[in-house]
Amino acid sequence: MSDTSMSGPPVSAEEFARLFESLKRWGRWGPNDDRGTINFITPERTRAAAALVRSGRTVSMALPLNTAAGPDNPKPAIHYMTQLGDLGLTEPRFYCDFIGVEFHGDCTSHIDAICHCAYRGQLYNGFRADTTTSAGAKHGGMEVAAHGIVGRGVLLDIPRLRGVPWLEPGMAILPAELDAAEAAQGVRVGSGDILLLRSGHHRRRLELGAWDAAVAKAGLHPSAMPWLHAREVAALGADGDGDCVPSPVEDMTLPIHTIGIVAMGLHFMDSLQFEELAAACEEEGRWEFLCVIAPLRLLGGTGSPVNPIAVF
Repeated sequence: MSDTSMSGPPVSAEEFARLFESLKRWGRWGPNDDRGTINFITPERTRAAAALVRSGRTVSMALPLNTAAGPDNPKPAIHYMTQLGDLGLTEPRFYCDFIGVEFHGDCTSHIDAICHCAYRGQLYNGFRADTTTSAGAKHGGMEVAAHGIVGRGVLLDIPRLRGVPWLEPGMAILPAELDAAEAAQGVRVGSGDILLLRSGHHRRRLELGAWDAAVAKAGLHPSAMPWLHAREVAALGADGDGDCVPSPVEDMTLPIHTIGIVAMGLHFMDSLQFEELAAACEEEGRWEFLCVIAPLRLLGGTGSPVNPIAVF
């Protein structure tokens, strides 16, 4: 299914280490900062994003909660009823249910907190990795987004640019394609924006069936990370998880997460779906919108299930 030659130019361990160092934002917002790039979303930018609401159309970017085991969902979500109306003897009667989910994975839409990934024993901003324990995270937990991440969302549709329904697993997205997608769509990603990057992962799964996405998926090449850094992207959402797999980096499995989370302090939204959003963008004639992200208020959490909403 996947060809390692599709992953873009190979990157040595030494090249990766230099790239990581060049993109570090440690200390930019002070030695105790654990919010990372969501600092770019100022009240002024949120107000400007709200002005993008014209038609009032809303579109979800989340997958339905997946309770079926499969090659890309080895730990499916659990959903069952806990109370049915036939238990009640008086009116009104109530129906209740339970859900349980390990949300980091390829079949549950989720956001990664910046305590989710460590590199060489350190978290974002130089905090020690062992400050995240079985009790949760001391630094960079999901509570930093307790009041939501609300700003301008921009969808860049790479399959649309290439004239294909989806990118095949293992295909890398290079920085020149980000520029080309902007030009083709008449939009530009700027400081404080929430970048949504479509590879067509979900459409491929719908049409061809599930595969082991942990070993093969389309995503960014590490050479694209300086582009995100220069544009001051506040959060990144992908219909895979942003990483090209297999990795083009020597001895490194998820280089995009490593640079994005640990060096840059970037919140990732993984395993989204952009099929409805891409259609809405075409119909609305624009690729920018108000984006509302509301994670669970999970103290010390490494992330959260999420249902991001685009508002046109």
